Amino acid sequence: MKRFISVLSFMLCLSAYSCTQTENTENVQSKTQKVEKQSTTKYKTNKYKASPSTLNSSKANRSTSRPKDQINAAFPFDIPLKDAQGNLSVSADVFSQKKPTVLMFWLTTCAPCHRKMAELVKVYDEMKEEADFELIAISGDYPKNYPSFVKQVEKKNWPWPTFNDVNREFRQVLPGGLNGYPQTFVFDKNGEIAYQKRKYLPGDLEELNEVLKSL
Repeated sequence: MKRFISVLSFMLCLSAYSCTQTENTENVQSKTQKVEKQSTTKYKTNKYKASPSTLNSSKANRSTSRPKDQINAAFPFDIPLKDAQGNLSVSADVFSQKKPTVLMFWLTTCAPCHRKMAELVKVYDEMKEEADFELIAISGDYPKNYPSFVKQVEKKNWPWPTFNDVNREFRQVLPGGLNGYPQTFVFDKNGEIAYQKRKYLPGDLEELNEVLKSL
C-alpha cells in the first residue's frame, strides 16, 4: 500500500512538473513572439525613406553659378538674364552705360519686394520726368520658381524691364552678396555704385528719387 502511495505521489509530482514546464514554455514563446512583433513594428515605423519632394528640391536648388573669378565683376557685368518670354540675353547688352541705372532685386516669394514695386508703380512716371535714368528689376529666384516669375510679370505688367538672374550670379559680384531682399543699387554714368538700399521702408522711394536727381 505504501509502495502504491509512493508511486502515485511520484506520478502526481511528475504530472505537475510537466504542466508547469508546459506553461513556462508557452509563456516564453508568447513573450518571444510579442517582442519580435514589437521589434518588427518599430522597425517598419521608424524606417526612413527620402520623399521625392526632398530629392527634387535639392536638385532644383543646386547652384549653376560660375566661380566668382570667372564673372566680370564690373558694371555692366556679363551675367545671363532671362525674360518672361524665355528670351536669353547678357546684362552688358541690357544695361545702359549712358545714364544712371537702377537695379532692383526681388523674389517672387518676397512680400516687401511686391509692396515696394506696387508703390513704385504709383510714382514711376513722375520720377522719370524728374530724372533721366533706367530701371531694371531682376529676380533672384531659383530656376524652379521661374514659372512663378513668368506669372507675376504677366499679371503685374510693370512699366520697367524685368528679368530673372538665370544662374543667380549677381550675389557673387555685388557688395553684401544680395543678403536680404529687396535690394536696390544705383550705378552712375561711370558704372560706380552711387546708392545701395536693403529692405523696404516708407520713404525709401523719395530717397531714391533724390539720389537720381542728383546724378
